Formats: sequence, structure tokens, C-alpha cells
Amino acid sequence: MSVYTEMPKDMEVVELILERVLQNTGALLEICVVKHGRQYEAAVFLEKKYKPGPPLPRPLETPAGQATHWMGVRPKVGLSEEETEAILYEVNGLNALHRIQMKDTWGHLLDTL
Repeated sequence: MSVYTEMPKDMEVVELILERVLQNTGALLEICVVKHGRQYEAAVFLEKKYKPGPPLPRPLETPAGQATHWMGVRPKVGLSEEETEAILYEVNGLNALHRIQMKDTWGHLLDTL
């Protein structure tokens, strides 16, 4: 497996789900299943560097072209319905297999301020 950098200390890459070259920049985008703490999540890697963001794809407010969902923060990466389904299938499947109730608290810290 490739060497990924800049991940949180309690994160480990399990498997690659999606790989593509971004049209605008030519950068290599990889979305992997990671074990983060006790649960399995999806994580975005750009040129092998971890990019923070939600642990699962989020719906776009205004879908554009084939992009219906997004992940990452900077840059925000658009995902198609098929890519989103593949990510959800892998992450939810591993959490169910290991009887883990996934908690998605990304972005909720701002709600408490």
C-alpha cells in the first residue's frame, strides 16, 4: 500500500476505494477507507497527503454536472452518485461487520459556539 502523510495519529489506511486524476490541476485524488479511532471512515488524500473533511460524502446544495456529493474541505472534491454509493457501501459495510455505530460529528463543533 502507498505511504500516506499528514494523517491524525489515530488514523490508519485500510484500503483504497477510489482513485482519479483531477481535471483542473492534474493532481492524484485518492479516497480510502481508514480506521479512525474505533470507527471506519472515508478519507481524502491529494498527492498522498491527507485532507481533512467529513468522514462520509455530503450532498451538494446545487449539484453540477455529474457531481452530486462532496468530500474534503480545501480543496472540496465533487463526487458522482456512483462514487458516493461505492464509498458508502465500503464504509458502512465495515462498520456493520465490526458492529460499530459510526458517529459523524464533523462540522458540529461550530454549532456549539
